[in-house]
Amino acid sequence: MRRYLLDPLRNLLRQGLTPSQLSLTVALGVACGLVPILGVTTLLITFLAVRLRLNVAAMLLIGHLMSPVQMLLIIPMLRLGALVWPSEKMPDLTLEKLKYLFAHDWGGAVQLLWHASVGAAVLWALGMVPLVLILNFGLRPVFRRLLARQGRY
Repeated sequence: MRRYLLDPLRNLLRQGLTPSQLSLTVALGVACGLVPILGVTTLLITFLAVRLRLNVAAMLLIGHLMSPVQMLLIIPMLRLGALVWPSEKMPDLTLEKLKYLFAHDWGGAVQLLWHASVGAAVLWALGMVPLVLILNFGLRPVFRRLLARQGRY
């Protein structure tokens, strides 16, 4: 397991990055992996990694490892997002309301989901700033020690 899984993963994470770049890669990968809009993770991670000259593959791996957590958080985030960015027709988001709307008013259902998604994205953006800062500055010493132990930094 170490030879086929852990060593390639470790090599992927260390590939030509300084400890500060490694910590930023992990922090942004975690944050982008938790975005409450399905299908955006890969595009967001790729854009940020290329723009900031970070390891795209490592960031994608970290982001997609966060998928189970993203699935656990997406419904509560959409509910909170519907409260933050309410629709004129339906201010709150419940499963029963969505079922009824999809059966009787497709436009209303799409509008409710749109408002909930926008509100969830705003909440995500506000919440990820402190998370990225904490992870970035918290992981720097860890990666410094790890790379110093291996004689690479």
